[in-house]
Amino acid sequence: MTRVGIINVTGYAGSELARILHNHPDVDLVSVTGRSAAGKELSEVFPHLREASMTITPEIEESVDFVFSALPHAASAEKLKPFIDDGVPAIDISADFRLKDLPTYERWYKVEHPCPNHIEAAVYGLPELHRSEIRQTKLVANPGCFPTGTVLAMAPAVQAGIVEQKVISDCKSGVSGAGRSASMEYGFSELNDNMLAYALGGHRHEPEMTQELSALSSSGEVQVTFVPHLAPMTRGILGTHYTTLSKEVTQAQVNDIYRDFYADEPFARVVPAPPATKQTWGSNDCLLFPVVNESTGILVVVSALDNLVKGAAGAGVQNMNIMLGLNETAGLEALPVYP
Repeated sequence: MTRVGIINVTGYAGSELARILHNHPDVDLVSVTGRSAAGKELSEVFPHLREASMTITPEIEESVDFVFSALPHAASAEKLKPFIDDGVPAIDISADFRLKDLPTYERWYKVEHPCPNHIEAAVYGLPELHRSEIRQTKLVANPGCFPTGTVLAMAPAVQAGIVEQKVISDCKSGVSGAGRSASMEYGFSELNDNMLAYALGGHRHEPEMTQELSALSSSGEVQVTFVPHLAPMTRGILGTHYTTLSKEVTQAQVNDIYRDFYADEPFARVVPAPPATKQTWGSNDCLLFPVVNESTGILVVVSALDNLVKGAAGAGVQNMNIMLGLNETAGLEALPVYP
């Protein structure tokens, strides 16, 4: 059994990691950390994790074979550095190792990177695009929740060369994406029966989308305009992604492109009808529905995923499975929760 530790179990992504890893057949969760909750039992902070309870400590106190960090950016890389230096395989749930261009990272996140020498060795943890590299690395940068849906929605079309180099990504997210320490504007009274757009001048997930889609393009950089919205729901991201077709393509041809691209993928699924976020709750699925608007020459792709699973913890476990040579779906076979 692989001994696993979680740095910062007390956020939503960290607690979701603990939930998934508790029933994983090949790992043993042996150490979890938290700052304000240090000294408390995990079940005291999260009663739903009563069967996985252990004492939350300030630092990883057990010997571990694998470590996750669910700290915010900058703090995450700093805490992971000793493990990385010691050769312990690690997954960073934060943004610290996602962007390959250091000035881009520091401009968008407004911090100096705490260990830039490890950026080059890190692999962007989207298995549908980087599975072979993930197998060979000891450091994976988990994708952001929004980029997961956007990149998976647009990757087949961009790689096939059937679209122009501009993408518009319109995403509605559940409030859990803001984290457990979110401020007043994320409260029930503010969000119930309400919806709002934010980060209209540019969101820090945008360069991830640009980086990954541009790498698939044979025609240069893909420009992404990304507009996120807060929706009155706890979990889920529904994305509607638009781009102009660069050639005449039928719906049947687009269906074939997408089904072929994801034919062997266990969690990226092309579905026969527009997906809903409740079809993904608690699962590691990303559901995709491409549509050709023949009158306008626009390709529209709808994506749906659980921002805490495929958008965070589930993707982390999927990446861990690949890194360790385990069954890629281990611990992630649970069907979605509905309603």
